[in-house]
Amino acid sequence: MIKGRAWVFGDDIDTDVIIPGKYLRTTDMQVFADHAMEGIDPDFSKNIKPGDIVVGGNNFGCGSSREQAALALKFAGVACVVARSFGRIFFRNAINVGLPLMEADVQCEEGDEVEVDLENGKVTVNGKQYAGNKLPDFLLEILNDGGLVAHRRSMMGKRKRF
Repeated sequence: MIKGRAWVFGDDIDTDVIIPGKYLRTTDMQVFADHAMEGIDPDFSKNIKPGDIVVGGNNFGCGSSREQAALALKFAGVACVVARSFGRIFFRNAINVGLPLMEADVQCEEGDEVEVDLENGKVTVNGKQYAGNKLPDFLLEILNDGGLVAHRRSMMGKRKRF
């Protein structure tokens, strides 16, 4: 269960807005965190608290294939992204870096308390429950392990040696 304060954004939030291109030459995750969502809300990184939840509309994370967009949100402290739909590559990048997300049509206001139940595909806002798309078990395993690299390492440790 993930609980946090809502940060609400609209439709077609692209990866250039999530992390502007001028910050892509670094591998410093703090730089990504400090500039997350700068293209749409310059104060986002100053005001977000660890555990907060981004709520978007249609096509969240559209645009380029930059993995840094998902990393920027994760290292800024975003616990989960809920949106009506996601850009296909952003969705996969988020899973790969261990950033939970759920497709759900959620109505909420900035600052509302949001609760996301990934295992059952449900989102609750102010006591009202919304049905979301439940992630397949194998994607939940990747998220629970902290991302694809951590998951593969975990799987290597579970292999039987002959």
